[in-house]
Amino acid sequence: MKRLTGAEIRQTWISFFEKRGHKWLPGVNLIPQGDKSLLWVNAGVTGLKKYFDGSEIPPCRRIVNVQKSIRTNDIENVGHTARHHTFFEMLGNFSIGDYFRKEVIAWAVEILTSEEGFGMPLDKLYMTYNPEDLESFRLWQENGVAKDHLIPLEGNYWQIGEGPCGPNTEVFFDRGEKYDPEHIGVKLLQDDMENDRYIEIWGIVFSQFNAVNGVARKDYKELPSKNIDTGSGLERIACILQGTETNFETDLFMPIIEATKEISGKDYEGNDKMCFRVIADHARCLTFALTDGAYFSNEGRGYVLRRIIRRAMRYGQKLGIRETFMYRLVEVVAKMYKGFYPELLEKKDFVAKIIKAEEEKFLRTLTSGEAQLSKMIEGKKELVGKDAFLLYDTFGFPIDMTKEICEENGVKVDEKGFEECMEAQRERARAARGDIESFHKQSKDLLAFNTPSNFVYEKTEIKGRVTGCFVDGVRVDKIEEEGEIAFDETVFYAESGGQVSDRGSVENEGVYAEVIDVTKAPSGQHLAKVHLSFGEIKEGDELLQKVDLQKRQLTARNHSATHLLHAAIGNVLKEHVDQKGSYVNEDYLRFDFTSMRKLSKEELEAIEAEVNEKVIEGIPELTEVLPIEEAKKRGAEMEFSEKYGDVVRVVEFGEYSREFCGGTHVNNSSEIGLFVIESESAVSAGTRRIQARTSLGALHYLQNKKAALDAAKESLGGVQDALVAKSITSLKEDNASLRKQLDVVNDKLASSQSKAMESEVENVNGISFFVKKVEGGRNEIVKFGDSLKSRYKDYLIFLVGSEGPSYPLVCFASGEGAKKLPAGVAVKLAGPLMGGNGGGRPEMASGSVKDLAKLEEVKSLLREKLQ
Repeated sequence: MKRLTGAEIRQTWISFFEKRGHKWLPGVNLIPQGDKSLLWVNAGVTGLKKYFDGSEIPPCRRIVNVQKSIRTNDIENVGHTARHHTFFEMLGNFSIGDYFRKEVIAWAVEILTSEEGFGMPLDKLYMTYNPEDLESFRLWQENGVAKDHLIPLEGNYWQIGEGPCGPNTEVFFDRGEKYDPEHIGVKLLQDDMENDRYIEIWGIVFSQFNAVNGVARKDYKELPSKNIDTGSGLERIACILQGTETNFETDLFMPIIEATKEISGKDYEGNDKMCFRVIADHARCLTFALTDGAYFSNEGRGYVLRRIIRRAMRYGQKLGIRETFMYRLVEVVAKMYKGFYPELLEKKDFVAKIIKAEEEKFLRTLTSGEAQLSKMIEGKKELVGKDAFLLYDTFGFPIDMTKEICEENGVKVDEKGFEECMEAQRERARAARGDIESFHKQSKDLLAFNTPSNFVYEKTEIKGRVTGCFVDGVRVDKIEEEGEIAFDETVFYAESGGQVSDRGSVENEGVYAEVIDVTKAPSGQHLAKVHLSFGEIKEGDELLQKVDLQKRQLTARNHSATHLLHAAIGNVLKEHVDQKGSYVNEDYLRFDFTSMRKLSKEELEAIEAEVNEKVIEGIPELTEVLPIEEAKKRGAEMEFSEKYGDVVRVVEFGEYSREFCGGTHVNNSSEIGLFVIESESAVSAGTRRIQARTSLGALHYLQNKKAALDAAKESLGGVQDALVAKSITSLKEDNASLRKQLDVVNDKLASSQSKAMESEVENVNGISFFVKKVEGGRNEIVKFGDSLKSRYKDYLIFLVGSEGPSYPLVCFASGEGAKKLPAGVAVKLAGPLMGGNGGGRPEMASGSVKDLAKLEEVKSLLREKLQ
């Protein structure tokens, strides 16, 4: 078996799959982009969801990646076990509608056992699989795995709610009798028992079915495009190949442990091992998370990071470390990973400052907090909720830390009482926020704040003096974590006029804060909402303000394009159009205008072309500040819903466009680069909306459209661009013809089936009565019913389809049957019994039901009503 470093394992994985047609895609940022359901990226597939769900066309159908991940749902286990981590790396290979079981299983054996791969002995590998997945069972054997090394487990099935799902197979490495002191053997795997002998090193998901609530798994339909999603833990592979007792003795942790030994003066042995492991794990997690832009706070991912650093510091104290120390480990982590993650080295000093500031903050309360907790639990069996909350609120003890200390002392924690105190605090915060947000407004301090502030359009960096500090609308002497600040001069644009606010940063030698939003105070000053990474901000401080230049430039391009779009619409429609609203951010622009009709495809193409002509023309932008009446005389466009002062700012692009505007713009129309209309739609009666993109956004939009076109061409047999539409039309015509033929066949089948079931039709008081479950959906049961009823004059026919989870229901009645029990009444009676509803006319009614087991009960009820 090869002995490889963590870096070598990473490169071996990437190279192996690149040689087999995979494209290497760098892992994504740990902070999920556009997915609010996740705090952190926690799996290799997370950054690829857009390809799997079809929202974007992948650059290649075969992908290999290494994804940094964070999971903190079981943080209390980190350090106690051999393999639990908050931060880890997932090695993955993925197929998006390309290869499937045969290839991935063969490659799994090859990379794990060959000299090109990791060189593991095949007889040390065991695989679990779903008992229904006999194909995987067969393929593993075809690739040399012994039958007695294949373990069927019912739990081997990946599914999260509705949508793509499928069986999975997992690979385990047998570390031998040394890690199985009770000699239980393979039963550890068969009974899915926690153990240190059989280590899971790879999971492969066969995403081949579509899960639907209420449908049995055996009845799931196959996906038209099947996918492969795999994940292998780098730390676990390293543990196997380096022959260490746990993951923590590998080269992915030991340099941090060695550095901690130097700081603490303690050895990595005995009970102290756990402290070293916690610190090493948490140092990696903090360094990566903060480098990716996360920050400490009291909510969301910031609270998770706060829990992590405070837990690490507490274990540092157990090693006798009484001063700040975690910040010193940042450089160690950065040097360890500099080859694959160079950004860690670039940002190490900044990240170390953030961590040191957080450590200093917590050190002020840690010792007194632990002493307070010791008093609270002395001689007690439970810590009451309000005391746990006091520790959290006053001493900054996360509830997890309190629980961990209490557990060490055999004391339970009243978590319910703690949560009640937390909810009361949240309610107070919500009420306070509501007061601020309802009129930022009606805050007495903000209303009284009238120190002037000047917004500087021409610059994106400037030094300014802080003229006011506010937290939740209340004026304060200083801001230590989050609040709003005003400057005498600022470069941060406040959201207004349909343009989003700037983002950026403020700093001096002892302070760094992210600017996460900018709003206007009641007197018009631009208030920058800041989150401090380290230091504190006081009134009178001088800070260097830096605008996020990329966001500002992209937003400016979209804003200037909105002005050109307004002019182009009027020119193409040959009528004056009024602006009814707009919205511009760094990604796209939206423009609402007056029009009584949908614009034609030709009109939209002409508008798009005219805007691009003006972009290419390179028209200089000119801004003038004019008396409002002078601006009106010059023909400047204005939005009638806006209120303007006596003096207005007018933005001009030559004689082509002239508008009232307070936003930020390009210096020349050529800076817009490219303009593409994405959609045109109705907003309300007489108002239409165009959404468009410029610059990089336009390029990405066109690239996605090209990728979609290329995929369509491939599906159509590699036809040329010009023939795609013709080929699709031909396919649609063929499909329509086949549907007609299928309808004829289905009609004949329905007729044949209904004739075959005539013997099941009962005679109830001269009425032909028939209740049955029929294979198919609504169309099939209607055809069946039409065929059956044509043979009778007086009837009641009640049919339920087989396609769930909401099974279609149709009832027909005629003659005496309709008089005795109208179809609509029959459905109203039967629907609730079967967990559904419906209704209709006396001759025909329909609905849907969920419980087919009640069909016989319904049959008896309807028969009774006819008697």
